[in-house]
Amino acid sequence: MDISANDCYQAVVARDERYDGRFFTCVTSTGIYCRPVCPARAPRFANCRFVATAAAAQEAGFRPCLRCRPESSPSSAAWAGTSAVVSRALALIEAGALDSGSLESLAERVGLGTRQLRRLFIKHLGAAPSTVAQTRRLLLAKQLLHQTRLPMSDVALASGFASIRRFNEAFSQLYGRSPSSLRRESTNAPEHSDIVLLLPYRPPYDWDAMLDFLQRRAIPGMEQVVAGVYQRTIRIGTDVGAVSVEHVPARNALRVRIGFSRLQSLPLIIDRLRRMFDLKADPEVIQRALSRDPALALMLAARPGLRVAGAWDPFEVAVRAILGQQVTVAAGVTLVSRLVAQLGEPMEAPTTSGLTRYFPAPDAFDPQQIVALGMPRARATAVANLAQACLAEPGLLERQRDLPHTLERLCALPGIGDWTANYIAMRAMQESDAFLASDVALQRAMAGDDGRPDAKQLLALAEQWRPWRAYAVMHLWAADGLNDGMRKSLKENKDALPA
Repeated sequence: MDISANDCYQAVVARDERYDGRFFTCVTSTGIYCRPVCPARAPRFANCRFVATAAAAQEAGFRPCLRCRPESSPSSAAWAGTSAVVSRALALIEAGALDSGSLESLAERVGLGTRQLRRLFIKHLGAAPSTVAQTRRLLLAKQLLHQTRLPMSDVALASGFASIRRFNEAFSQLYGRSPSSLRRESTNAPEHSDIVLLLPYRPPYDWDAMLDFLQRRAIPGMEQVVAGVYQRTIRIGTDVGAVSVEHVPARNALRVRIGFSRLQSLPLIIDRLRRMFDLKADPEVIQRALSRDPALALMLAARPGLRVAGAWDPFEVAVRAILGQQVTVAAGVTLVSRLVAQLGEPMEAPTTSGLTRYFPAPDAFDPQQIVALGMPRARATAVANLAQACLAEPGLLERQRDLPHTLERLCALPGIGDWTANYIAMRAMQESDAFLASDVALQRAMAGDDGRPDAKQLLALAEQWRPWRAYAVMHLWAADGLNDGMRKSLKENKDALPA
């Protein structure tokens, strides 16, 4: 960890919310590990050990506190910037890679041997991959016990356990009690046919900006924003469903309602929603780094909770990016809307809210039908080629070992250039350092008395923003959307900021 033991202890004594999710306190006198905001009386410093992740605490033999509920803490980013391989492997684990697959297959997907992958996990996370996966299952199961009325067998399946027997054994071993005993203590969970969960974030969170970004790109019949709630249809393989997301500022969380028939897909759905709404970001760290540049400091001060809007599905956002090249957002939405209306699978029972279609799967992309939609032939061909490439290589749009390698693979696809590749990396893969140097709006937002910087000049300016250039993109887009008076005020006042 990059936090000293003394600073950790001071945060525990103060119950400082800024540190929630950044570390956990293992109390040797009780065998319990807690969040920094735990309401229990602070233990003696001599009895405290501080670790970066819940998995590290459980690897060391500590069990989760039943008062502060570690499963309710914001997602930790303790691994960020330490190992691209660990980051990618962890994302796969959070999406359920070790629930149905083996450690060998996980190691192969990230290009390492199992022994080397285990060593990296111990070094950066303090726990082996199997412990990380088991911790995720148990914490998700406990969240489902508290926040839903799912039957025990469904809780076991939805949290990634292969059987209810294994679920009961693992739960009793960790908590020293049965899952049903915790369910009896949780009396406020509402009755719903859908699964309703709270997904926490680290504040501040600019929900209005996120909602505006998604609403302006919403595809009619597939997604919409109604009364401050984002709704959309979803597809995983051949299984389909719908989700809705709303902000609960009093809980520093988003409330998600998930309607999906396959319970085993729940970890993947939750992981995708966390990435889509950028719930793992640490705004304080990002703001501290980017504010060193006076050109960005006021933008960050004005929108401290601005996040990078992700995407539900990498293939979907890649298609959107290709069709949105060199046109306005509205024109791009029109092209994608035609495609979804023609090729998208209709819902068997459309919802009363207006959702009627799913985004088409790659095998539905017939080149002749796409050309007939009235879009430029070159883009229609590029979209059809992308679909064929994804069918041939299902993992084509997954994060690669690092950003340069990811961009190189994307740019090798016909019809995808540097702007499109970085857009896909930023939104679909949550690459925090992706940067759209040729974007006209970014160049316009950074224009000075001597005019706009070109792509090469903007790329040079952005070097100081690493590894958070994608967040700089979001702030520059937001600044470009300001009226002339507000933009002028930003430029006049930035000179007053300390160097």
